[in-house]
Amino acid sequence: MRDQDDKPAASRGAQIQAAEHEEARQRLLAQAEAERIPAEETTRALPDRQWRRGQ
Repeated sequence: MRDQDDKPAASRGAQIQAAEHEEARQRLLAQAEAERIPAEETTRALPDRQWRRGQ
């Protein structure tokens, strides 16, 4: 009987951990979207001299 009483507590812990994991995932996705650079900006051609200066 002791195992049956412990199981809901473990399940509750797993539920809390899953909720925290999902919240962290959402925060990371929101941060990544905020820092995202549109493809139009990353594919823009630069003059050769300016490109070499960056390296």
